[in-house]
Amino acid sequence: MKLEHPEHEVVIIGAGFGGIGAGIALRKAGIDDFVILERANDIGGTWRDNEYPDVAVDIPSFSYQFSFEPNPFWSRVFAKGAEVKRYAEHCVDKYGLRPHLRLGTEVKKRTWDERRHLWRLTLGDREITSRFVITALGAFVDPKDTDIPGVGDFKGKVIHSQRWDHDYDLRGKRVAVIGTGSTAVQMIPPVAEKAKKLFVYQRRPIWVFAKPDLEISPTVQKLFARLPLAQRAVRAVSSAAIEFVLVGITVYGKRIQLFSDIPALACKLYLRTQISDPALREKLTPKYGFGCKRPSMSNRYYKTFAEPHVELVTDRIERVTARGVRTADGKEREIDVLILATGFRLSNDPETYRRSPVKGRNGFDLADFYAKEPLQAYEGVSLPQLPNTFMIFGPYSWTGSSWHSMVETQSHHAVRVIQETKRRSATLASVRTEANERFFKFIRRRSRNSLLYSDRCGSANTYYFDHHGDFSLLRPTTSLEAVRASQSFSLDDYQYEQLAEKTRTDVSGAEVVAE
Repeated sequence: MKLEHPEHEVVIIGAGFGGIGAGIALRKAGIDDFVILERANDIGGTWRDNEYPDVAVDIPSFSYQFSFEPNPFWSRVFAKGAEVKRYAEHCVDKYGLRPHLRLGTEVKKRTWDERRHLWRLTLGDREITSRFVITALGAFVDPKDTDIPGVGDFKGKVIHSQRWDHDYDLRGKRVAVIGTGSTAVQMIPPVAEKAKKLFVYQRRPIWVFAKPDLEISPTVQKLFARLPLAQRAVRAVSSAAIEFVLVGITVYGKRIQLFSDIPALACKLYLRTQISDPALREKLTPKYGFGCKRPSMSNRYYKTFAEPHVELVTDRIERVTARGVRTADGKEREIDVLILATGFRLSNDPETYRRSPVKGRNGFDLADFYAKEPLQAYEGVSLPQLPNTFMIFGPYSWTGSSWHSMVETQSHHAVRVIQETKRRSATLASVRTEANERFFKFIRRRSRNSLLYSDRCGSANTYYFDHHGDFSLLRPTTSLEAVRASQSFSLDDYQYEQLAEKTRTDVSGAEVVAE
């Protein structure tokens, strides 16, 4: 087979922090022949799409950044969404990614060409080719289609949290919010400030801490700018705390119950300081253990429910009607605005790859695989049936702490394999089946000993669990273990193949490709 040179050495899909981090890693490795394809007309991913009131990071800003690009000028301990978006813009500009961006470009289909060892990516009415693909879709791809009957019958205004309508004025309106996850915790207090009446429909309460959301003074910002080690020290402390609360409790909470009990008690005590009504406190107290789903932080969320114009509704929703929301007790509450904070379709959902098919070796279809088989990927990065493909957010890749740490870890893994492929003058790298199975057995063993597989999480309905009942969204190790693995995994866990260039000539002397 005659060697065909693809249009690009690497294609990155997605221009959120995952794609940005992968692009920076490639440039640092001296790989400049790549493009970043983004279906939207701007970068930023989550921080481009989510502009609901009071959107902000839910871990300290010091940890929500790349380790190699600390921002000394965060204005708050928990930066608002617009500020995080500006940080993304800064990274793109500083590391020269603008020429590599292809905005408004959606990948409709990816097909592996076994005969030529390259990927064919369908972009609307045209196709491009690439030797390697790095997928950086992020965790939350699109707003989840709500399963509540009658939403389409509602005659008032409908707003999804990810598609906020800034031109619509909520003042004087009767508003219903469906959902009480992390997004709602941030959004509900500012909505309540404007609404004439607010109904919050809660299926399950969420654990909420007090939020130490302090402003960072210009003096401290200047100190961080002049003494980077000072900010790195703060980042280390911040990251260690996050590791304990969001990772340590999940990984070790089943064996050491106090790891879960102590923060749960702290949340209950905080709730008691905010809400005096015992009945309302009971409704706002989760019945599952702390750590079973991602907790949140707010200084205003609980207080909002003590306002006279705010009503917490815990009865099951029967249906949305033309005028409002009817619950199972037969009561219909009339509203003007319906706000859906019902979550997102995850990137590991088979439907994601029904809409944008991925076809690998020997008829492999990623959507079918995710639908039928346990979700898996070697070190959260690679699948044997998808050669020359690396996932920034694959199954069992994220420890649950700093997203940027995960991006750096996965990008480093991908770059190591790409460089090794080039060093061997190969055109294909695919993880060995036995290596993938070894990692999957390790993950399963760790998972079974984690908090999420205890009876304390039975009622949590956490998005950590996938449609097979496995919590593939999280890697049940510490971030440090993940970093070390990305630096030390054996490159021989991949097999490398070289597409030999073989040609012959016909009787006229014309070159013919040998099959």
